Amino acid sequence: MNATKKGPISQFLEKNYLHFNAAALVDAAKGYEAHLDAGGKMMITLAGAMSTAELGISLAEMIRQDKVSVISCTGANLEEDIMNLVAHSHYKRVPHYRDLSPQDEWELLENHYNRVTDTCIPEEEAFRRIQQHIHKIWKEAEAAGERYFPHEYMYKLLNSGVLTQYYEIDPKNSWMLAAAEKNLPIVVPGWEDSTMGNIFASYVIKGELKASTMKSGIEYMTYLADWYIKNSGGKGVGFFQIAGGIAGDFPICVVPMLYQDMEMNDIPFWSYFCQISDSTTSYGSYSGAVPNEKITWGKLDIDTPKFIVESDATIVAPLIFAWVLGQ
Repeated sequence: MNATKKGPISQFLEKNYLHFNAAALVDAAKGYEAHLDAGGKMMITLAGAMSTAELGISLAEMIRQDKVSVISCTGANLEEDIMNLVAHSHYKRVPHYRDLSPQDEWELLENHYNRVTDTCIPEEEAFRRIQQHIHKIWKEAEAAGERYFPHEYMYKLLNSGVLTQYYEIDPKNSWMLAAAEKNLPIVVPGWEDSTMGNIFASYVIKGELKASTMKSGIEYMTYLADWYIKNSGGKGVGFFQIAGGIAGDFPICVVPMLYQDMEMNDIPFWSYFCQISDSTTSYGSYSGAVPNEKITWGKLDIDTPKFIVESDATIVAPLIFAWVLGQ
């Protein structure tokens, strides 16, 4: 796409982002766009506190415009977008967070604030406001002998309309609402370590719910495998990874699993790869591994377009999305 057809953000990027991580950002954005223009699909993986960083402002529009076909995210990102939706005015920003003493941190806890860098999530308004409604949905499913994935329960919660009374941001800025409206496939590996996962576990310990009412990580892998087999034809599926960890490592493994363990010798590799991370290359680190290492694991091909932007994803991801959206 010609730069003159782009909006002011993209024009600024093309004019000024010419070297180093800035140039890598533009290269990755152009690669993303080229992949979609060729008929490819894209997975986005969300680690870190991207929902609390309000990535939904740009990601929701990416979802609405079909610039993403599937998402893998941590349980925290799944729930924290909804928390921001229903409790935004109660969040507390602490710009001087580097100066906080242990006593200051304890006082935040005493006041029911859980800190993520400079942003404190309000426990009562965020966690408990969702808990009372999602618990009812869990109980109803169990009573009916039904089982769902964590994201499917969240979709039921959002689509029920019961949370609309609490909305405190423009709904168009919630990526989970956009995903629910499209019934976008989502994979949530390690959901158990999220707040809602902990709450669900507490109900299991108390005997109020069965663990089997929630579908598991192995079932998520088989769900993703089925999706990948059906969607990896043609230009294939790209992999856009925000930060590292399980949100990225879990889904990228579906390709070698299908090839090596299922012996599907014609399964395509991921056909585009980009990682945004502030984790520099280090010894034994997955988050800091260069993309070429993934060739040895059967995840990427020799010729797969590969990009890595070593920077803050809260800065980089919205700019790449702006390019893809033509802004």
